[in-house]
Amino acid sequence: MSLSNPSLGHVVKQQFVYKLKAYQQAFISLVIVQGIAILFSIGGVGMMGSGSQSINISVKYYSADIVVVFTLLWGFITAINLTTKAYRYDDFAFVTNRISSNLSNILFLLTGSVIGGVTAMLSASLLKIIMVYVLNYQFVAPLSTMGVPVEFMLGILTTCLYLFLFCALGYFVGMLVQIHKLFIVILPAVLLGGAFGKEKLFIKLLGILFTESSLSIFIVKIIVAIALLFYSSVILSNRMEVRS
Repeated sequence: MSLSNPSLGHVVKQQFVYKLKAYQQAFISLVIVQGIAILFSIGGVGMMGSGSQSINISVKYYSADIVVVFTLLWGFITAINLTTKAYRYDDFAFVTNRISSNLSNILFLLTGSVIGGVTAMLSASLLKIIMVYVLNYQFVAPLSTMGVPVEFMLGILTTCLYLFLFCALGYFVGMLVQIHKLFIVILPAVLLGGAFGKEKLFIKLLGILFTESSLSIFIVKIIVAIALLFYSSVILSNRMEVRS
């Protein structure tokens, strides 16, 4: 009888497939969150009006912005959940280590980011269909969101990248909290200080990441930020393993 050690890739694949099946509640919650966001979006993201004695015109603007924001929050919270003990102990069903566990989690979050990004962008079409065929609104723009395929695909790409970035941030925050519960207090204080302090470092950091006119440079910045966050999370998880 011969014993063979499974390769890292094989273990990661097993864990990834297992998590897709076991964590279906994450995708169910995505549907619920996006459904709630669509309800909030029915009021529109902006409006203008004009009128005279004989006619009144009211114009409302609709987009997937609210759905995207809700989806980003979903990704952030889902990533934090993956770092909790209840989820980490699921990996004990496999011959595993921290590397394979983290890689399978990253693949799971990447899959969720792609699904969440695509459905968030498609929600704009669903919202328009609801407004036209249910509430009898009239659109002055084409009903189809995919009227300009290039812009639509770029919208999906950027939304998926933003969502994956928020997943990476949530994963990093979750690891910090697992290292020490004191970070539950420290992180909000740092966030508020960086956002409203004299230097407003957090606002400047967001400006560096999100106010890039070049698409290629923007993609590189987001990918580098994602890689740094996940790399830091892996380092923290190794330290957590040593402590435990």
